Amino acid sequence: MTDEAIEIENAAIAKAYKQLLKVSYTTLSKDDKKLIRSAFEVALDGHKNQRRKSGEAYIFHPLAVAKIVAQEIGLDGTSIAAALLHDVVEDSPDYSIEDIDKKFGKTISTIVYGLTKISSLSKEKDMDVSLQAENFRKMLLTLNDDVRVIIIKIADRLHNMQTMGAMRPDKQVKIASETLYIYAPLAHRIGLYNIKSELEDLGLKYTEPDAFNSIVNKIKESKEEQDLFIEQFSGVIKNSLDKENLKYTVKGRPKSIYSIRKKMVNQGVAFDEVYDKFAVRIIYKCDADPHNEKFLAWKIYSIITDHFKPNPTRLRDWISSSKSTGYEALHITVMGPKGQWVEVQIRSERMHEIAEKGYAAHYKYKQGNEKEDNLESWINRLQEALENPDLNAVDFVEQFKLNLYSKEIFVFTPGGDIKSLPKGATALDFAFCIHTHIGTRTRGAKVNGKLEPLSHVLRSGDQVDIITSENTKPTPSWLDYTTTARARSKIKSALKEDKKNIAEDGKEILRRKLKQLKVVFDENTINGMVRYFKLKTSLDLFYRIGLGTIDNTMLKSYASSVSKGLMNYIKNKISRKQNISKEALEKQEITLKYDSLVFKKEEEKLDYKLSNCCNPIPGDKVFGFLTVTEGIKVHKKNCPNAVSLQSNYAYRIMPAKWIDSSQQEFFVKIELSGIDQIGLVNEITNVISENMHVNMKSISFKSNDGLFSGKINVIVKNNTIIKKLLEKLKKVNGIDKVRRS
Repeated sequence: MTDEAIEIENAAIAKAYKQLLKVSYTTLSKDDKKLIRSAFEVALDGHKNQRRKSGEAYIFHPLAVAKIVAQEIGLDGTSIAAALLHDVVEDSPDYSIEDIDKKFGKTISTIVYGLTKISSLSKEKDMDVSLQAENFRKMLLTLNDDVRVIIIKIADRLHNMQTMGAMRPDKQVKIASETLYIYAPLAHRIGLYNIKSELEDLGLKYTEPDAFNSIVNKIKESKEEQDLFIEQFSGVIKNSLDKENLKYTVKGRPKSIYSIRKKMVNQGVAFDEVYDKFAVRIIYKCDADPHNEKFLAWKIYSIITDHFKPNPTRLRDWISSSKSTGYEALHITVMGPKGQWVEVQIRSERMHEIAEKGYAAHYKYKQGNEKEDNLESWINRLQEALENPDLNAVDFVEQFKLNLYSKEIFVFTPGGDIKSLPKGATALDFAFCIHTHIGTRTRGAKVNGKLEPLSHVLRSGDQVDIITSENTKPTPSWLDYTTTARARSKIKSALKEDKKNIAEDGKEILRRKLKQLKVVFDENTINGMVRYFKLKTSLDLFYRIGLGTIDNTMLKSYASSVSKGLMNYIKNKISRKQNISKEALEKQEITLKYDSLVFKKEEEKLDYKLSNCCNPIPGDKVFGFLTVTEGIKVHKKNCPNAVSLQSNYAYRIMPAKWIDSSQQEFFVKIELSGIDQIGLVNEITNVISENMHVNMKSISFKSNDGLFSGKINVIVKNNTIIKKLLEKLKKVNGIDKVRRS
C-alpha cells in the first residue's frame, strides 16, 4: 500500500472509532470511554497485520461488531470493549487470555474466552457426523458463563453476514444455513427482533437468492401503495386520537422478506396473495403518568376498533402477560380502508425500546425489587438440558430450536402463579416445568378441576394441578406425551438410569448362560451377538437379556449359528466374488444411460438417489448429501431439510447440477384447489394431455360445499415442462391455487 492509501485507511479507522462512541445506546462514563479506548488500542495492535477477504483492514470487523453491540443491541461499555477484543486472543500470538485478564479484569476476560472457545470450535476439521451440532451445543453452554457471550456472537455473525460477498458460494451457503438454523432463533429468544429479521433475510439471500431478489423487487414496486395505505389509515384515526390529547406516532413497516417467503411456501400462495405483508405500529408517550401505560394501550385499541372492524381471533395481548423474552405490546388485526387485513401493533415508548433493544432495554427499565428476570430463569432451565452428556447432539439442537421459536401459552398453578410454556405443551410438560422431582413422580393431572391424561394439550388460561406418587417412574411412552426440551431431557435421563441398572443384571445373566452353552464371554462374542440380534450397542443387548426379551431359546439359536458361521462366510465370499463383476457392469450401464447429474467442480458422474422429502427433478437447483448408509442423496436447494443439513453437515455437502435429462423421467405431485364446477376435471385432464411431454399417472379430486381440492401425479422430463404445465393449469376457470407439492 502507498503512504497515501495508509493515511486514508487510518483516517477511516479513527472515524469508525469516534462514531462508535457517539452511537452508544447507554450513557458512557469517563471510565467507560477509557476502557473502550484501551480495548481499541489492543485490538488495533493485535490485528495490525490482518486483512479480511474483501481486502480491508481486519480492525474494521471488531469495530463494526462493537457498533452493533453499542447501537442496535444497546449493551454497556464492558460489552463494547469485549466486542472490540473478541478475536484478539484467537488471531494474535502477542495476546493470551491471561493478558486480557490482567489488563481488563475478570468480566471481560470471561466474555472474550467464551467467544474464543466458540470461534475455535467452528474451525475444527474433524469429520464426526454430529460435529457441528456438538459445536452448537457447546456454544449454548457459554450462556451460563455470561449471556453477553452469545449476544456478542450474534452481533459478530450479523456483521459476517452483511459482508459475505467476497466468500466462495459454498461457504456462503454453509454460513447462511448455520445462521437460519441457530443464530436467528437465538436472536429471537433473546428478544433481538430487528437483528433476528435481518439475519433471516440475509440467510435467505444466500440460500435462495432467486426467491429473495423476487420478493425485494416486489416490495419496492408496492412501496408507493403501502405509503398511501398508511396515510389513509392514519387519517381515519388521527382526529379521534388527537381528541384524547394522546402523543403518538404512526409508522408503517413491511414484514421481513423471510417471513413473506415463509407464508408464500406454507400457504402455497403468490406474493400478491399474502394478505399481511406489512404492519402499522402506533407508539405512544405516557411521560406524565407511567402507571397509566396499560390503560392508554387499551384506549388506543378502543379508538381503532371504533373505526375499523377487528378480527376477534387475531387479538394478542402481551401487555397483561409479557412474552418470556420481555416483549410487551397489543397486536390486533383489523379490516383496513381498502378491504384488506392489516396488523396494528400498539406500544408505549418503553415497550418499543424493549422490542427494539431486547435484553439491554429490559434491564434499563427493570426495578430492583422485581422478580427474577425471564431471560435468566430461561438460561438456568436450559442449562440443565444442555449439560446432560447422554443426549444426542443433533436431536438436542433440533429440540432446542423448536423451543426457541415456539409460540407461548400462559398456564396457572393451583396457587394462582402463572407459568409460560411453548404452544402445544402437555400436562406432563407442565409437571416438569414446576420441578424435576414432580415431573418424574407424576401420576395424573387435573386441568380446570377435571382429571385429564398426561398427554392433554394445554391452552392459555388453564389451571393445572399435578397429582404425584412416590411409586411412579417415567416410562418410554412419556416421550410421546412431551414437547419441551427440559421434560424430554429429564425423562431420557431417568430411563437411561433405569436401563443401566437392568443392563448390569443382564450382563451377569448372559455371562452365566454363555458358560452353560460353552461359548466364550469376550468382546468378539458380544459384538457378534449385537449384530445377530440386530441391535446397536452392547448396552441394548444386556438390557434385553435383563428384561427377558432375549430368552434361552434365542441364545441357543445364536450358539448354533456360531458353529455354522465359518462355512457360511466361505460360501458368501465365493458367491460375492462371482456377482461383483455383474453388479459393476449393471451400475456402469445405468450410469452411462440415465445419469443426468454431475457432482463437484470436476463434474463427476456418481451413483445417487433422489430424496423423497423434496423429489428433485431436472432443472431444479440441487445439492448432493453424502449419507452414512445410502450413498449420495440429492436434495433441492429449497428442501425443508436443506438448512439443517447444510448447517450440521456442511463437509458432507456436494455441489451438484443437472447436465442432460433427455433419457430420464421424474415423478411430480401437483396440488390444486378452487371453485367446483361441471366439466372442471375434464378441462384439467385436457390441459395435461395436450402436453406431449407429460404422462399422467393418477388423479384424485374431492368436492365439499362448492369447493374442490385435488392431487395429480405426473411424470415429466424436467423443471421447464412442469413450470409450463402449472402456468396453464392456473388459467383454467375455477382454479384458485396450483402448486407443486
